[in-house]
Amino acid sequence: MDAYTAFAAVYDRFMADIPYDQWYEYLKSLLDEYEVPAGSLVLELGCGTGAVTGRLAAAGYDMIGVDNSMEMLELAKEKALEQGLDILYLQQDMQEFELYGTVAAVVSLCDSMNYLAEPEELTAVCRLVNNYLDPGGIFIFDLKTVGYYMEMGDSVMKEEDGDTVLIWENTYYEEERINEYALTLFLPEPGKPVRYRKETETHYQRAYRVEEVTQAVAESGMELLHIYRAFTREDGTDASERLYVIAREKPVGNKVYRTRNAE
Repeated sequence: MDAYTAFAAVYDRFMADIPYDQWYEYLKSLLDEYEVPAGSLVLELGCGTGAVTGRLAAAGYDMIGVDNSMEMLELAKEKALEQGLDILYLQQDMQEFELYGTVAAVVSLCDSMNYLAEPEELTAVCRLVNNYLDPGGIFIFDLKTVGYYMEMGDSVMKEEDGDTVLIWENTYYEEERINEYALTLFLPEPGKPVRYRKETETHYQRAYRVEEVTQAVAESGMELLHIYRAFTREDGTDASERLYVIAREKPVGNKVYRTRNAE
C-alpha cells in the first residue's frame, strides 16, 4: 500500500505531540535571517496536512504546498478553507515537481527528505529546487540523522486514540542505513462498534550522513550555507537528532526567472 493513504485520516490525531509551533518559529527565524519577508512566494515540499504551510500562510507568506498523497492534501485543503487561508496545493512527487515560475524560498520539514532513498535522489531534488528559486533564493529542509535512527533501532510502539489503535513497528537496517516503519491501523467500522477494519502501510526512510548532504547540495549546483543542529545555530553532526540544512540558489544555464505561479 502507498504511504499516507489510510494513515492520512488519523495522521493529525497521532502526531498531535509534534511541536509545530516550535518548528514554525525556528523556520520563520531562518527565513527572516535570509531576508525572505512575508508576502514572498514560498513552496513547501512534502507539506502533508498543511500544519506548517498554514502557519506560514497565516504569517503572510504566499504559499504553495506540494505532496504526493492526495489523502493528505484533501485534509490540508479542508484546514485552509476552515482557516480562511488562500493556499495552492498540488499533488506532485517532490522528485518531479513542476511550477510555472520561481519562488523566493523552498522549505521541507517533518523528515520529508528522508524519504529520498538514495543520495542521487537527494541531489536531483536539490537541483530541481535550484531551478525554481529566485536569484539568491533559499532552500531550507530538515533531516533525521543516523544517530536518531540508531537510537530508534528495532522497536514496537502501540498508541490508542479513542476507538482507533496504531501499532508502529520500527526496523533499522544499519548497513543500508534504511529505516522501515510498518504501520498497522485498526479502525472502527461505521455503525458497527464491535467491528474493526485493519489497514497497513510501510514507510521507508534513509539516514543521511552530514558528508552526504554536503556532497548532494554541492553536486546540485547550490551553495551550502549551514547545516544546523535543529532549533539552534550550532553545527549539526551525525549524532544530532535532527538537522536543518540551508542552501542558496545558484544560476544554472539560461535560467529564466519568473515570480508568478500559474494555478
